[in-house]
Amino acid sequence: MFTSNPFAELSASISPIVMQTYVVVMALLVVGGTVYDTLHKKSAQYFFANWRKAQNKGARQVGGGEMVSLAIQTVAVEVLSAGELCTARRRIAHLLTMYGFIAYVITTVIMVFGYPTPATPTPAILPQLWGIGGLMVCAGGYWFWFFLRVDVAAEGHSRFRVVQADIFILSLLASVTLGLIWAALQAAGSAGTSVFLGLYLIATTVLFASIPWSKFSHMFFKPAAAFQKRVEDANGSRSNLPAPADKPETFGSARTEPQHY
Repeated sequence: MFTSNPFAELSASISPIVMQTYVVVMALLVVGGTVYDTLHKKSAQYFFANWRKAQNKGARQVGGGEMVSLAIQTVAVEVLSAGELCTARRRIAHLLTMYGFIAYVITTVIMVFGYPTPATPTPAILPQLWGIGGLMVCAGGYWFWFFLRVDVAAEGHSRFRVVQADIFILSLLASVTLGLIWAALQAAGSAGTSVFLGLYLIATTVLFASIPWSKFSHMFFKPAAAFQKRVEDANGSRSNLPAPADKPETFGSARTEPQHY
């Protein structure tokens, strides 16, 4: 399983140009959707207004060297290791999903553009990483969906309750799950391959086309917000906030031990 490039095999029925065009369109949807989301919600306007306010309120100026150090700390702690999440289970689920998605997307792009047909043999490591990345997304994503969501873990709602904020995680899980099933059926020569290919494309299109209405763009906004918080801590503009603002674990339900932040 996952020993061959599923996109090269698909080239027997769909032109590599069509597949490459689809990937480019999905990338454009990510860029366009994120820009639209930023303008529509005025996220950038709020970020820079708050940045100027924090600079004016700060007790001291943060120098260039310290700013670089804070940026490196943000990447190492908040971006690469999800340090803002307090519980180990939520952190592991997030990291599984994030690194799995990165491996899944990168290997998809390499296989579609670098090895589009069987005439160019695909290194075995690529489909293996594609499959491992997809399985990591499923492990982290389903764990989050069924056991770690705030309104499920602490507020007692049904695991199957769906709201607009769930578009991102649901479309991501549908896209990856259907992609893995399609590849497995293709490798087995099953008659259901075309059906799951169609479902895989629909779910993937929803994932990348729904950015203005989903949480997809949070992966771009959160590092900026984390960096701003570190700068505000450094220049003292957050020093007048009450202590609980930095201790979200105290916000859990009185009946349930906090475990969802």
